[in-house]
Amino acid sequence: MTPDPTGSRPADPHAAATSPAGASSAAAGAASAEAAEPAPQAPARLLLVDDEPGLRTAVKAYLEDEGFVVTTANDGEEGWTLAQELLPDVIISDVMMPRLDGYGLLQRLRGDERLGGTPVIFLTAKGMTADRIAGFNAGADDYIPKPFDPDELVARVHNAVRRQERLLAEAARFADADIGQMAKQITEIRSLLSSSGSKKPPAAVRLEFTPREASVLQLVAEGLMNKEIARRLETSIRNVEKYVSRLFTKTGTSSRTELVRYALEHGLVE
Repeated sequence: MTPDPTGSRPADPHAAATSPAGASSAAAGAASAEAAEPAPQAPARLLLVDDEPGLRTAVKAYLEDEGFVVTTANDGEEGWTLAQELLPDVIISDVMMPRLDGYGLLQRLRGDERLGGTPVIFLTAKGMTADRIAGFNAGADDYIPKPFDPDELVARVHNAVRRQERLLAEAARFADADIGQMAKQITEIRSLLSSSGSKKPPAAVRLEFTPREASVLQLVAEGLMNKEIARRLETSIRNVEKYVSRLFTKTGTSSRTELVRYALEHGLVE
């Protein structure tokens, strides 16, 4: 008999036949284990924007081999159009392109309510420190000078995807909080600030919110959870999670309670 490489003993082929109850229990256990397995996660959707056909083809093939779903665009204008249609998880863009360069594309993305938080990785032939600083100041999440190692690009894309997933998971975690408890906490915060007279005028802090972010912030301050906010704004829960995660980032808070307190203290909500 060939030894089992796992070191376990061979099963008795007659065991199931002689013990129906045991077989039934084992089947139930297997079904329970199968039901407990998490659903497979959809592959990350990438948008690759570059005016070099050879590079587009090579990078697309490499990323697809790594399990990503990749759509390509010839320049920033086409990239902008496709981004609005696809709502990708990560955008990889060249900087120097005709019609609309990477900086112009990034500016449009950051000004869009649905795409403003999408991670953007710049690819460029420029390797100067000043150019990298310009990219980061423009709002890029990462920067890879050409020529680059494809494995490094894959690692950076994975990192961007994981970082975004952590933000969304954090927002979702607070969305599962008990709405009654949250409403109680908000009432206590409002009462505390009102009695202490510590509420600051809106001018005390300068934060730029998109109209949708401002709406989400107001509804969070009213004690609504993500599901109710999504219904009120006629959008998806995932989009609300993205808005809440952006609000955490912009205000430097890490929970809905902290976010509401910050917003009330600085006059950001009514």
